[in-house]
Amino acid sequence: MTAPPPPGGTTPREAAAPGRLSWHVATLASARWESATARTLAFDVPGWPGHLAGQHVDVKLTAEDGYSAQRSYSIASAPDNAAPGHAAPDNAAPGGGATLELTVQRLDDGEVSPYLTDVLEPGDQVELRGPIGGWFVWRPAPQPPLQLIAGGSGIVPLMAMIRAAQPDAGHAPAVPLRLLYSARTPADVIYSGDLAQRARAPRFSLSYALTRAQPPSAPSAPPAGPSARVAGNGQSELAPGPSVSYGRISTDVIAAAAWEPRVTPAIFICGPSGFVEAAADLLIAAGHDPAAIKTERFGPT
Repeated sequence: MTAPPPPGGTTPREAAAPGRLSWHVATLASARWESATARTLAFDVPGWPGHLAGQHVDVKLTAEDGYSAQRSYSIASAPDNAAPGHAAPDNAAPGGGATLELTVQRLDDGEVSPYLTDVLEPGDQVELRGPIGGWFVWRPAPQPPLQLIAGGSGIVPLMAMIRAAQPDAGHAPAVPLRLLYSARTPADVIYSGDLAQRARAPRFSLSYALTRAQPPSAPSAPPAGPSARVAGNGQSELAPGPSVSYGRISTDVIAAAAWEPRVTPAIFICGPSGFVEAAADLLIAAGHDPAAIKTERFGPT
């Protein structure tokens, strides 16, 4: 998931141009499925310089005949620095470096993603270049409340922000946080279990907008609210707790799930281009400052 950052002052781990970054040999340490089509890959990366929540890497695959292909993927793991008042996340790799997590959504007609989700096994190696990006990043410093809006696999860089703000899933995040996550069905939700656990902590509000699911048909089951159920990891339902709406995001969904403009939150939106544009337009129409909205779009890989 990539978006060209604007020019501006950066730190060494922020927005170095890809041509000035080094390639790192990364070894797959472990992998787990987050949904039927999304797989998280945990790589040991010796010499990794560290990253900020929201950044991405280039991944290069090279075949035996020398043919290579590369794509960009957002980093899902928290940075190696902690939010104020919290312990640092344990992402140190054996022998130095770090363990870096990428969550890859498999696209059947993609050139790279099917290999990463279906073929790559622990012990296999790829090349990584990064971190890349200095615009779409969140830093664990004194910050306003956080508003995150994800469409599909656009949740990945936002999950890195959530993990940076809330290193311990059982404790409140460092800043008040609201997440609005749009997915097709409950089974398409990525990180459903992790999000459900985090949303039980104070100062974390979780809302889903399901675009291809129907409200519960039982007369006693409300179409949305704390008792509604949504899901991931191939399941048909999620754990109870988050509010749920059905259909595309709308003025009403934004009004219910997002901070009011008077709160002046920092806003990050990631997903397909049409979704990102619609979400940003709805927020601006609701009175949010366009300058507070940072967006990132992604395409097929």
